[in-house]
Amino acid sequence: MRTSTGARAGQYVALLAYLVFLAFPLLWLISTAFKSPRELGSLHPTWIPRHPTLANFRQAFDEQPLLHAALNSLLAAFGAALIAVVIATPMAWVMARRRTLLARAVTGWVVVSQAFPFVLVIIPLFLVLKNLRLIDSLAGLVLVYVVWSLPFALWMLVGYVRAVPPELEEAAAVDGAGRLRTLVSVTAPLLAPGIVATALFAFVTAWNEFFFALVLLKTPEKQTLPVVLTHFIGAEGVADLGPLAAAAFLATLPSLLVFALIQRRITGGMLTGAVKN
Repeated sequence: MRTSTGARAGQYVALLAYLVFLAFPLLWLISTAFKSPRELGSLHPTWIPRHPTLANFRQAFDEQPLLHAALNSLLAAFGAALIAVVIATPMAWVMARRRTLLARAVTGWVVVSQAFPFVLVIIPLFLVLKNLRLIDSLAGLVLVYVVWSLPFALWMLVGYVRAVPPELEEAAAVDGAGRLRTLVSVTAPLLAPGIVATALFAFVTAWNEFFFALVLLKTPEKQTLPVVLTHFIGAEGVADLGPLAAAAFLATLPSLLVFALIQRRITGGMLTGAVKN
């Protein structure tokens, strides 16, 4: 009994340490965003600002076009999420229902593709977009985001499709419904929670992405919010810490809100595929 209690206490301590480790960067970012320049230069930093100020937020909006960059990020992320879900839903249905050798090969490729680093694929993607004349355009960036988020979207939706009883689709087929009609009228409504969770995850991934946007977008008016945040760092690598923290905090809010809404659905999507009916 004592061993069990000690092990449980150790688990709670480890979990608490892990939560503190995860929360520290965000809490420090919030604290920095509200500190005055004098406090930021202090040799004895504090967790809570002694004299909270909004000057960093005003300076951030004055120095950089944050709203316009946020609009670019919104368009790119929303477009990528919408297209990825539209493509992934029928593909996930086929992969879940048609358990052939080809479907298994596609599933394996989906898992393996997640291990590819950004640097490995950026040159081929750049050449393809150059031939399509989509360099330095939000449309090209959306295309890249769709390609990058599609494997994970498939992985999530396959789990949701497998949770739908195939007897419902068989009953629809007996009534004369074709495959497309069955998918749209029977399966898709039951997949609504999974589709929403997948779309939101693809949205957050595109919203936070930096590397592709940095390489593919050169015109300042087309740059996304993560790229614009780098403008608070000077040529010599010295960061304007207060405005940078304020802008980064505002850029983080959408991701935090979305993950707060969908974290249970994401976990359910990952685990559903492992449960047999």
